[in-house]
Amino acid sequence: MRIFTEQRLREYCEEHPESRVAVQYWVFRVKHAEWKCFADVRRTFATADCVGNQRIVFDIKGNDFRLVAVVRYTIGYVYVRFIGTHDEYDKIKDIREI
Repeated sequence: MRIFTEQRLREYCEEHPESRVAVQYWVFRVKHAEWKCFADVRRTFATADCVGNQRIVFDIKGNDFRLVAVVRYTIGYVYVRFIGTHDEYDKIKDIREI
């Protein structure tokens, strides 16, 4: 898969160095994945949740951080829409809108 908006992840890791290793691990796994459907995502990340509107929520670093991405299976793209702490994620009113 190709991560579109990977720069957002690099910037987040600069601001939150405690997330760096876990985010790098997520990036590595995604780049080496060949997802065709959500079941493939779950085989890679067992705690991933599909929340609608093509958005998937990933728990990062034991659920300290959350990452929301739109996955376009047909073209092999992952669009990072949000990365933040669990508390920041909880403040989002409608995850399908980000």
